[in-house]
Amino acid sequence: MFSSPAEKQFTEKQVKERLKKIEKIRAMGIEPYGGRFLCTHSLSQAKEQFAEGLLVKVAGRIMAFREHGKAIFLDIQDSTEKIQLYIKKDNVEEKEFLLCENLDIGDIIGTEGELFLTRKGEKTVKVRRLFLLSKSLRPLPEKWHGLKDVEIRYRRRCLDLIANPETKKTFFTRARIIREIRRFLEERGFLEVETPMLQHLAGGARARPFITYYNALNCNVYLRIAPELYLKRLLVGGLEKIYELNRNFRNEGISTVHNPEFTMLEVYQAYADYTDMMNLLKEMIIHLVRSIHSKETIYWAGKEIDFGGEWKKASFYTLLREKTGVDFQDRNLDLEKVLKGLGIASEEKEKGEMLNKVFDKLVRPELISPTFVLDYPAFLCPLAKRKKGDTEVSERFELFIGGQELANAYSELNDPLEQRQRFMKQGGEIDEDFLFSLEQGMPPAGGLGLGVDRLVMLLSGHTSIREVVFFPQLKPRDDSSKGKGNL
Repeated sequence: MFSSPAEKQFTEKQVKERLKKIEKIRAMGIEPYGGRFLCTHSLSQAKEQFAEGLLVKVAGRIMAFREHGKAIFLDIQDSTEKIQLYIKKDNVEEKEFLLCENLDIGDIIGTEGELFLTRKGEKTVKVRRLFLLSKSLRPLPEKWHGLKDVEIRYRRRCLDLIANPETKKTFFTRARIIREIRRFLEERGFLEVETPMLQHLAGGARARPFITYYNALNCNVYLRIAPELYLKRLLVGGLEKIYELNRNFRNEGISTVHNPEFTMLEVYQAYADYTDMMNLLKEMIIHLVRSIHSKETIYWAGKEIDFGGEWKKASFYTLLREKTGVDFQDRNLDLEKVLKGLGIASEEKEKGEMLNKVFDKLVRPELISPTFVLDYPAFLCPLAKRKKGDTEVSERFELFIGGQELANAYSELNDPLEQRQRFMKQGGEIDEDFLFSLEQGMPPAGGLGLGVDRLVMLLSGHTSIREVVFFPQLKPRDDSSKGKGNL
């Protein structure tokens, strides 16, 4: 992953030089890969709690190295901040000062000393003790201060985190969002649960699963595509308000909004329906927007999104009719002809897939402000209740913000006889264990699924899912450096 043969040659030369430095360091009686070093302050705390002469014990990675006569200035960085170190020959042991000759940008060091202000007003640590904690063998990439190569950033996330403070900020934001989701739900009496990631049947959603072989049981198992059927078993068991922050796996395409391994929030509430899920979701998202941005309006992909006003609600069929002038509920409609007339190319022959194609092409991109799309065709929703008074549609909504689907919710079907019929109509193997549970009696319930990765994209200002997942799936490299640790 070098940008040129010259860069590769330079890196290899640097590695050899640093290996020689390791030998010199060991010859000095210093271990280049140190051990336990408990800090008294993070670097941000050292700056925030600054007082002249305050003793601190801090650690971080060397990001800059400047010699000035008999003094050396280093900049070190930890997960919170950067700070300058001042190392003067008279202030440290001779061996530790000589160690500086063998330090490089990228090394991790620990230090003890006192804080002071330089003549330029910079908060600095006057070093009294110096400890080498980890010698870096590889130099940071050329122009590490602002690593922009997307390929390197995604494949070598460690370098991205070192070089780009904004990347680190994104993942701190992600952690904060997840923490706030948990707090929000637990304050409302929801219990966090865990369900199997290895399943004997791939159920709960329409998707192609990943398959693996379970040697101990001598059978195939699937990485879950959704936890829904197991969470409903817990409703049967009497757990009335539950949620799971789960990892799902779908053996499908990769794009700016799809990663085969992704994080979902699933919430179920007994004795509720999809309108309750709508209210809960709106309240939670507004809470998260306020928590992260301290206001109710944000900008995403160049568009202003206001979360504070009324959220639009419209039915699936109504939005299609408004955009195309076509009544897609007309049973005599020739869908293939309609799609062709709308200029939408589609190889799909299934009615539901064709409807989704029209929606995704013509309607979804315009749903910028928060919009609940309600009452989807019943044949698209095998796990949802049909709507009272209109059995052609289901009590289901999807939430769209910024032109992207963010969440999906149902009034959950709890009739075991109808559920069996729907499974049989779908074809494939039927989950008899789930139906057995349903036959015990499941309370009416509302269920909600929220895409956490997409939510993080929205609240952190990113338009690619790869920016908010530490290690996104990428096409394997097909080059001579594969597996050798080269950049």
